[in-house]
Amino acid sequence: MGLLLSAVRDELVWIDCEMTGLNIASDKLIEIAVLVTDADLNILGDGVDVVIHADDDALSSMIDVVAEMHTRSGLIEEVKASTVDLAMAEAMVLDYINEHVKQPKTAPLAGNSIATDRSFIARDMPALDAFLHYRMIDVSSIKELCRRWYPRIYFGQPPKGLAHRALADIHESIRELRYYRRTAFVPPPGPSTSEIAAVAADLQGEADAPGIIDSAEEPPTG
Repeated sequence: MGLLLSAVRDELVWIDCEMTGLNIASDKLIEIAVLVTDADLNILGDGVDVVIHADDDALSSMIDVVAEMHTRSGLIEEVKASTVDLAMAEAMVLDYINEHVKQPKTAPLAGNSIATDRSFIARDMPALDAFLHYRMIDVSSIKELCRRWYPRIYFGQPPKGLAHRALADIHESIRELRYYRRTAFVPPPGPSTSEIAAVAADLQGEADAPGIIDSAEEPPTG
């Protein structure tokens, strides 16, 4: 007899985390942001962005490239000043999600390279991890498939300037999926090169609008 699958809702829960590194055994979760979208990728509500306190030992253990990244973004100083612990941050994130997703285990987690984020969520925020559906929508996987199957679409995507701050990175991920929806997930023969460029320009203008903090200092990743 097959497994009984949970009903999947249309909402998507977008989460991005910033950590002191990628070692699940020793590194610390220091920022988490969440946005919920509907099936058409419209953002619901204001979202949540929480900076979590970490002690000096955790911050001093970061490798140079990570320390430089978090210093440049201003995150390290915010972490030092924060009085929010993991439990408080988890409660704030769940309060926002519960406004838009009423049943547990129904809304998939979405983002870029989201498996890494989920491993830290599972370790530090078990109630949040349990609330999310086990399925995940990884925009980076779509990117990799487009690179192999639809190179025109892959190379035509708008520049992705990562601020290495959680909420800004979520906005980037949502914008990237909007791009693939309008260029890759369409009937054959698909868009022309000029149509791809028009979509990219439209979405780039959206990213440049006030209210979205972004940085184009580093090459697209994720």
